[in-house]
Amino acid sequence: MTTLTVSQVTSRREMRAFVRFNYELYKDCPYAVPDLLEDTLETLDARRNPAFRFCDAAFFLARRDGRIVGRVAAIINSRANAHWGRQEVRFGWLDFIDDLEVSRALLDAVEQWGRERGMERLVGPLGFTDMDPEGMLTDGFDQLSTLCTIYNYPYYPQHIGQLGFERETGWVERKVFIPKEGHEANNAKYFRVAQIAQQRYGFRVRHFHSKNEIRKGGYIQKMLGVINRAYADLYGYSELDEQQMQWYADRFLLMLDRRFLTAVENAEGEIIGVGVCMPSLSRAVQKAHGKLFPFGWWYIARELWFKRKHQILDMLLVGVLPEYQDKGANALFFADLIPAGISCGYEWAETHPQLEDNMASQAQWKNLDCSVHKRRAVFFKELKTS
Repeated sequence: MTTLTVSQVTSRREMRAFVRFNYELYKDCPYAVPDLLEDTLETLDARRNPAFRFCDAAFFLARRDGRIVGRVAAIINSRANAHWGRQEVRFGWLDFIDDLEVSRALLDAVEQWGRERGMERLVGPLGFTDMDPEGMLTDGFDQLSTLCTIYNYPYYPQHIGQLGFERETGWVERKVFIPKEGHEANNAKYFRVAQIAQQRYGFRVRHFHSKNEIRKGGYIQKMLGVINRAYADLYGYSELDEQQMQWYADRFLLMLDRRFLTAVENAEGEIIGVGVCMPSLSRAVQKAHGKLFPFGWWYIARELWFKRKHQILDMLLVGVLPEYQDKGANALFFADLIPAGISCGYEWAETHPQLEDNMASQAQWKNLDCSVHKRRAVFFKELKTS
């Protein structure tokens, strides 16, 4: 008879095994993009991730006869709980073999950990903040994942349903085809609206000449400030502070492609909208087996900096300050991105997950040739009282 145990991660070696379990579980799946080892270790490290100043977390591994068969993170974001008036414990970084006993044991561990700290609801998959991957894939299992989103097997949501969870909210992702000659989509509307916004309100696109200019001008922080306000009322959002913004700036500036970084300014030179895209690193991270070292960095560097024929462009962030969302500011983003995508030979862009009930966000794609090709959801469960 086999024995299943769930224990909390207590050492660096166990934490490395926690991260690498994702790769082991999905290494034969052509659609999954593994956690990037070095990046994920930093995210889960309380000494390095500034989110731990307002988050508490624990990490659990499930083992059967000594072999790892599942993992999960338990997170309490006190800032988000205070903002939304809830007592929630989040589950994230959830992976498990197709065995209901394993998934039940993992989520029971999160539930117990949360109840011991006074939590009343269990919700997930969510990370520390919205900058972490969130939402369980419920449709689109045969589509290539991205570095910044969760991929999971089709049996995951089946287990969640069997364990008594209910669906709370969902996101959709689109495949947006880059316009070509003879394209049927009315993409010209973005250019007309952008021109009107420029003439009527004095909006303009700011282009950057170097990453040093971006760094010295604090533009990553300014753009994340826009995201803070643009996303403030969206489901579960946890506002980023200055320390977090600096952390993200240090981590992601190296990978930014200036051609696909669009900042929209008003007449006073203040940033009111932002669009951040980058070449897809999905295939590169697969080839690197989810590790930068010793040789994985080569595949990623080749995608980012060497002139290659690209196929997919990942849209990481798109946001406009609320007071400018009905004034055509987002049209400047598309009017800037479309020519860049065409000139670089991209075939299509992958949107970041968008809340399905955010109608304003959903409507911005209507004049492009696109289709929803993935759906994901967050689930909740009221915690039992002891």
